[in-house]
Amino acid sequence: MDFPSDLKYTKDHEWISKVTNGIALVGISAYAVEHLGDIVNVELPDVGLTKTKGESVSTIESTKTVSDVYLPIDGKIVEINKELTKDPEILQNDPYKKGWLFKLEVKGSLDSAGLYDATAYKKYVLELDH
Repeated sequence: MDFPSDLKYTKDHEWISKVTNGIALVGISAYAVEHLGDIVNVELPDVGLTKTKGESVSTIESTKTVSDVYLPIDGKIVEINKELTKDPEILQNDPYKKGWLFKLEVKGSLDSAGLYDATAYKKYVLELDH
């Protein structure tokens, strides 16, 4: 399973890109996608929504379950990936590039957010599966 090394990850299986000009992309990991199964609907947050780390901002519905997506760090939603609402399979096929969920105006530092790097996240999910 692929976990790009340029991303940071949460224990709830969200990923966040490096911050550029105060903005980062947020999505869910390939591990989360695999465990969800066939994704049938993606509910994205409203642009302008401001929340704190750990708060639910959207949901992903699969044939198995509905899962919340949590903010990996405090911030404000500045853009959503509208393509996902039309074609949720994009998320299954490419969770790290075309399958990003939203752009977040980050408040604070990723370094102090308690996020996993790719190596630590891979170890974490391997432990979950055993």
